[in-house]
Amino acid sequence: MNSAPGPLLVDLTAQARAAAHARSSVCPCGAATLADRPDGLVVRHADTVAKAHAPGTDPAELAGRLTLATHHPDILLPPLAPAPADLHGRLTTFWPYGTPVDPHDPDAAPWEAAATLLARLHRTPAPADLPSMRGPVKAAQAIGRLLEAGPHPAAAPVLRAWATLPPWARAEAPMPGPGTLCHGDLHLGQLIRRPAPDGPWLLIDVDDLGVGVPAWDLARPAAWYACGLLPPDEWTRFLTAYREAGGPAVPAEGDPWPALDVPARALTAQTAARAVAKAVAAGRPLDEVEESVVDACDRMATVPPQLAQDHAT
Repeated sequence: MNSAPGPLLVDLTAQARAAAHARSSVCPCGAATLADRPDGLVVRHADTVAKAHAPGTDPAELAGRLTLATHHPDILLPPLAPAPADLHGRLTTFWPYGTPVDPHDPDAAPWEAAATLLARLHRTPAPADLPSMRGPVKAAQAIGRLLEAGPHPAAAPVLRAWATLPPWARAEAPMPGPGTLCHGDLHLGQLIRRPAPDGPWLLIDVDDLGVGVPAWDLARPAAWYACGLLPPDEWTRFLTAYREAGGPAVPAEGDPWPALDVPARALTAQTAARAVAKAVAAGRPLDEVEESVVDACDRMATVPPQLAQDHAT
């Protein structure tokens, strides 16, 4: 039986409706909940999207990330307001709606567009006061949830793989290097077309935006490729487009893996940890994809990670 929506969802939906009606006198009044997770509630009303960010989000850091998106509307979707608001103790932001990637049409995945946007983001000077990119923190949080979930046979290889990573990749030490402007949580769900339905692709979700190791933004598709979940031709399209756009995360030629290996391992462990924790919570076995990621962790634990080499940017 479905429970009644909580006050945060009710009021966020009402605010999205009010914002949509303020933007246009002609509103189709289509409404939907796009995401309802502990770390983010997202609702849509017509052409307006409202998001309640994770509890404990730092208001100054979020404001800085919103300002950055506002200043780079050719890379990042700009918000409708320059500062977050408070609703039931949660920071909320408002955004224009864009057409997302179609999850049912993998052949149309915009790998080249994603890679080009990343390269442009990585080439953008970062403001001096921008916080660190939150990728390693999110990976460490996933490991924490795995430890809290309770015993499971698949937990051991995930934890062994995690233990082989350098401290910076586990959010136990500062990230190396001078730092590059990074998205922090790149996957295909972080791209939309704006204006909808067929405008240019833009990156969304600024929650993890910050300064860090740019290879982290390439790590999820790299990990999928290494695990056999992303076909080699799609990985090649992505990597080639990133290089052609001047992306600094990997060398322009030659083997990219010394730069990608540690972040890809971290994202593999993060993905596996989330999968196992969800399986424990649901009392179900791992599915085939989840098993493949855990198997990758098992292999990773026996081979030391490669260390990135400096290369010209």
